[in-house]
Amino acid sequence: MTIENFSQISRREALKLGLAAGVGFSLFGASARIVMAQDGQVLKAINPAFDQDWSPLRGGGRTFRWNSFWWASPMYFDAEGKIQPYIFTSWDSPDKKVWTFKIDPKAVFSDGSKITAADIKGSWEVASMPNTKNQRVDQVLSKVQGYKEISAGSANELTGVTTPDESTVVCTLTQADAIFFMRLANHIVPITKAAQSRGSDGEEVADWYKPDSSAVYSGPFKLTALDIDAGTLTFEPNEKFFGPKPKLARIEISSIEDNVTATSLIKSGEYNAHTELVTSTIIQDLGPEFSAGPLIPTSQHFWFNTSRAPMDDPKVRQALIMAVDRDGLFKASYPDGPHKKADQILNSVPGADNSGFEPYPYDPAAAKKLLAESSYGGPERLPKLLFVGISGPAIQAAAQFIAEQWRQNLGITAVDMKPQQDAYAGPDQNSVQIFRDDVGTRVPDAVSYLAGSIASTSSNAQNKLGGYKNDKVDSLLAEAATKAADDPDRVKLAQEAQKAFRDDWAFLPWYSQAMSRWATKDVKAMEKNLDWQVVAPWDVSIG
Repeated sequence: MTIENFSQISRREALKLGLAAGVGFSLFGASARIVMAQDGQVLKAINPAFDQDWSPLRGGGRTFRWNSFWWASPMYFDAEGKIQPYIFTSWDSPDKKVWTFKIDPKAVFSDGSKITAADIKGSWEVASMPNTKNQRVDQVLSKVQGYKEISAGSANELTGVTTPDESTVVCTLTQADAIFFMRLANHIVPITKAAQSRGSDGEEVADWYKPDSSAVYSGPFKLTALDIDAGTLTFEPNEKFFGPKPKLARIEISSIEDNVTATSLIKSGEYNAHTELVTSTIIQDLGPEFSAGPLIPTSQHFWFNTSRAPMDDPKVRQALIMAVDRDGLFKASYPDGPHKKADQILNSVPGADNSGFEPYPYDPAAAKKLLAESSYGGPERLPKLLFVGISGPAIQAAAQFIAEQWRQNLGITAVDMKPQQDAYAGPDQNSVQIFRDDVGTRVPDAVSYLAGSIASTSSNAQNKLGGYKNDKVDSLLAEAATKAADDPDRVKLAQEAQKAFRDDWAFLPWYSQAMSRWATKDVKAMEKNLDWQVVAPWDVSIG
């Protein structure tokens, strides 16, 4: 390659080829120094893709994981799952249907202007608009009056949200919800200056959040530079932030798509954090501290399609579960962590401990007997068992371990595995017996967790469990949902529902998920919460 041709390579192409790292080229320009500023308080992070859209209103994706650094939320959950005030300092509802929230009088944007009730309402409304494409706004606002209409595109106002004064927000729901306040404690719909993010037609304004648009920010940092083509962003402290003063002098994010290159750069010390780095050797490469973190109410399991042969026979399902050494299953996939072996669905919510759920036993002899007693009579008459969702080294290792256990203990040899599960949605799900997928909740509540996992109305029950419906499970969860968040019966009823589901032998438990720090041990306070957000970004520092 000639010098002339080399000079014509775009910065993005150079980055993708790894030239920047290879020649010591700074991603922030030849004149920029990689040395740390202000006693080393610069967080240098890698993003694994050249994301073109950094709007904080998308409610998911890679860029969502950085929301808490530059946007404030109504409330938030700390690393222990306890709710903390933020923009909202108080909330109350005598009937659990009409909720009143008060705004912190100190809450301001980065230009010093007050965060008002109109900004809250406007942020919620623009996030609810279909064209905004917020992935999870329904988890937050679906029970608010007017949400159904605005999400369907027939309205542009949340009629159930009123603003009696600039510091008060009142939400009227379509039905009582004892944990509605918890649903707001996340960064799925962060609070923006509505006059900037929302146009006169109610739609999101293009590129409103960029520095070139003179955007103002509500979080501890503000975006000061963004180069989409180069894949770089720079954040600096928000001097007007109404919370604790940020400890970092700067945050620099660079896009590097290759995980091997990213691992090498982090190991060398040139970078100290990552958006999400998942490799089979991450602990060996970067140490246990890099991927350590608290368990969040999310878990991964293998779900049985109970409407598809041979999973339509309960004895077959029981045999397949009892034939697997689940201790060995976890060791085969995550021998060094950071996740934790699961025996049940619930984890990291009140009621998960001492739930009364009896772990499924490992008993190959009993499993073989059950298979012989089933309507199939043994392994010879079973149809081929198809796994889907088997993508990534750890998942592949787990599925292969299960298949080998079935071969050794039951004589089953006809097993196939496919990486994509989206291709088997709808009618095509009938060709699949086992779905690998996660379930969980964004609020620390057992009822919410199970309602999204095993209630007959849940997507998981309908699509992964093959239209699973247990009337006892449904009635227990429905009754539990009517109880107050602090009512002990709410937890007890959820525990009973999980035990009723256990007796249907419809899933093979795998692991409870840790929310990894994805930062080197020198980076302090990078712990994340159940919302996948850094809990206290103002406290992040470099040791």
